[in-house]
Amino acid sequence: MSASYASTSRSTPVASTYYRPPYATVQSPMQRAPIVTDDYERWYTEQVPNNRMALSLQSGIEGEVGWALDRLCRLCHNEQFQLKVIPGIIDGLFIWPEWYVLEGHRLFNSNNTIFAIPRDMEAKRRHAIESLFVLRNCALHEQDCQELVHHSHSLPLIYSALNNLDPQDDDNTEFFLHATDFLHSIAAHYTAPASVVSITKAVLSPLGTIASTSSNRPSIIATLTALSQLIENPHTATLLSPDSPALVASLRFLPLFMDKPLVETCLNYLYAHLSHYAMAKAFLLHPDMPSILRILINLLIQEQVEETVTMDLTGAVRTVPSQASVTTQDHDLSQEELEQLLPLPEPERCYEWMKTMFIGKPDGELTQVDFWNLYKDVFAPHQDKYPLLVASDVIKNVNLVFPEAQAMVLQDPVQRFIVRGVDRRKDTLIAEKLKCQWDRGQCATPPFSSLNDLYEHLLDHLKTAEGPEYPCLWSSCPNPPVPKASLRPHVLTHLSRKYTPERHPSQSDTITLSAGATSPTYPAGNPTTRTPPPPRSTTINYRRPLVDPPSSSLTALLCIRILFRTSFASADEAPRIDEDHFGFPGIVEEVVEDIEDVVIANRASKDREKEGERRGRRAFINVRQLMEGVRIRDENLMGWITEMATVDTEPSAQ
Repeated sequence: MSASYASTSRSTPVASTYYRPPYATVQSPMQRAPIVTDDYERWYTEQVPNNRMALSLQSGIEGEVGWALDRLCRLCHNEQFQLKVIPGIIDGLFIWPEWYVLEGHRLFNSNNTIFAIPRDMEAKRRHAIESLFVLRNCALHEQDCQELVHHSHSLPLIYSALNNLDPQDDDNTEFFLHATDFLHSIAAHYTAPASVVSITKAVLSPLGTIASTSSNRPSIIATLTALSQLIENPHTATLLSPDSPALVASLRFLPLFMDKPLVETCLNYLYAHLSHYAMAKAFLLHPDMPSILRILINLLIQEQVEETVTMDLTGAVRTVPSQASVTTQDHDLSQEELEQLLPLPEPERCYEWMKTMFIGKPDGELTQVDFWNLYKDVFAPHQDKYPLLVASDVIKNVNLVFPEAQAMVLQDPVQRFIVRGVDRRKDTLIAEKLKCQWDRGQCATPPFSSLNDLYEHLLDHLKTAEGPEYPCLWSSCPNPPVPKASLRPHVLTHLSRKYTPERHPSQSDTITLSAGATSPTYPAGNPTTRTPPPPRSTTINYRRPLVDPPSSSLTALLCIRILFRTSFASADEAPRIDEDHFGFPGIVEEVVEDIEDVVIANRASKDREKEGERRGRRAFINVRQLMEGVRIRDENLMGWITEMATVDTEPSAQ
């Protein structure tokens, strides 16, 4: 049995079982149904009155309400879902927020939170917050926002939330934030003046209180943003006050430059507040107005992005030693130049020789004989190996090398054959200073390092002189023989005239001259007439704005501009009816006694306005130096800064 089992188990399998039969069919993969997100299933978004989400939301059953709000919180993030297509869902979303602002918030006061809040109460508050969250998100879409604007429960819910809830309670912070954002979204669609004024009047005080007393940053940003939108309407100017809590809050948070969103919100509110002319005039009397002006300018300086630009204005210059005597002489061929010219064939050799020995000069002239003699003196010693040109060919070649030159004959008393338009090339020689010129310049002593050493050397020459009288042998001095006692002071005259005093250590050892064709010669006959050369190294480094300023800087600039225009407003007082008008008497009318009180009040108001203008002008005068550091890329906006920094002020403003 074991043998048969072994033989059976060890037998080689049939080879055909390892391969698919040729007639076998390939099985097609199974097609699975696509996975559809639960939030997009048809029976959740059907546009029918018995929609499950709408019914669940209004059922009052905690599990069903939580299920519906959980899906609505996800659906309200996209634009495909619209509230108006599902009847009854908007009414269901207002149920729990209204319950919370009217009665539910009383169940969560500090006296009832000593122990744990019941789970059903916590669930109801969560339903209220989630419902308001859905309303707030849907209000961001235009079509849903129109439905919510015309809904009768929208504004009452916001009013109740702002007036009934305690903004200092941490449990109400999230609800307050959603309510404020909801107000911000729908308030922009109320355009009628009466509607805007009524909304602003209802929410101005509670929102201002939240902004000034809350320590929650998102709540402050949300309230100031909503208020900025409301007070932008000119019909709300009568509701504003110069010392409103919202203004105090925006000024308090304005120096927090590191918090960009908060600073931008404060700037937007300040700009909306100052856009009303009455508030701008009243702000000039605010005790913190000068400090706020400095803060706004510092914000411009901090947010400007600049680059350093280096401009090189250095011109072409050349330098010569300042303590050397410079002379010029005609250029003579050096041995190297001669060796390069000799092997060249004529007339190329003549061309190159002229380029080396002469330069073009419109007012220069040389005689034709000098031209030929210079050529002959150089190349005649080598004519056995390198033939010479004849004189006529040499003169003709001048026009080929210097086209502006011309050979001519001058009919002077003595006829002269000249070539006009060329001149000898000059070499500048720098004579070394403190070189002894005794023995008519033949003294072989090297230059000395100081004037005292040169003078001691001259005294040695005088000691070797023989006879009672001796002439001055300094260079070409024509002084006749004089006694040796008189010769010593005479030699000093050569030194004092020829050499300048020792230069100061801070003085440069070279003199800068302009380079180029118009370069002056040195030394000049009259040094005071020498054209001042450009500096050797002149670079200008300045900073310029690299990009346009951000939106916060532009808003700050608008606030500064409003304060400036208000401070320097030139409104002349209109003449009274009983005063002269351009030399003519005015209309005489009876002045009612009751009007006198109005006139006195108007005069007091004008006095306050003038005082505000004086304070504003004084504040702008004090920030002139600070404003000079502001640089804006746009020319028109930079023109505002220039105007405000250079405006002429009245003596009384100082």
